[in-house]
Amino acid sequence: MTMDVDAMVAFYELVAGLQPVYYAEHAAWLTNDEANHRIALLRLPGTHPPVDKPHSAGLHHTAFEYDSFDGWIDNYERLRDAGTTPTVCLDHGMTMSMYYQDPDGNGVEIQVDVFDDWAVSKEWMWASQEFSEDQIGPQFDPEKVLAAYRLGATRDEIHVRARKGEFLPDRPRTTVTFDDPWPARVAADPSLADGVPLPPSPEA
Repeated sequence: MTMDVDAMVAFYELVAGLQPVYYAEHAAWLTNDEANHRIALLRLPGTHPPVDKPHSAGLHHTAFEYDSFDGWIDNYERLRDAGTTPTVCLDHGMTMSMYYQDPDGNGVEIQVDVFDDWAVSKEWMWASQEFSEDQIGPQFDPEKVLAAYRLGATRDEIHVRARKGEFLPDRPRTTVTFDDPWPARVAADPSLADGVPLPPSPEA
């Protein structure tokens, strides 16, 4: 549901390369691959503007992933030059992520997997004490990351430095923290202390 189909189509085309498969005044179906659509936008009679969207229950955000750090950081620069900047940037440990807001206030994450391997990043999330202790991770200033990249720092070097807090914004935003479930998880399954394989998938 949206208040402005045109604005939403323009935003998702700019940020994530989604193109309309069908587009009308009241609705649009968008895709950025071979699927018939990835996002559906509808403006129905009686739709009301969102109120305090960031603090209301509902889907927090959708995520789009770049398959290379180069493409990801170049996309930040492209969006910045077009006047679109992230609201917050976080190194989650398995991804470096920039968060944007669409015209209706929905969160949109643009990320890159720092392991280059989804199986490895999923295992790290499941078995890593580091992630269990801090599922959000440190903030980073994308301009500082971009400057380091332009000076020749590699993705891995930038990731390590970001995790150490070297690229913090001058005015960091307040972020949410959660209680650390690691001690309880290890107590329930001591093998976690040594790292364990991923749990079976629901389809297994």
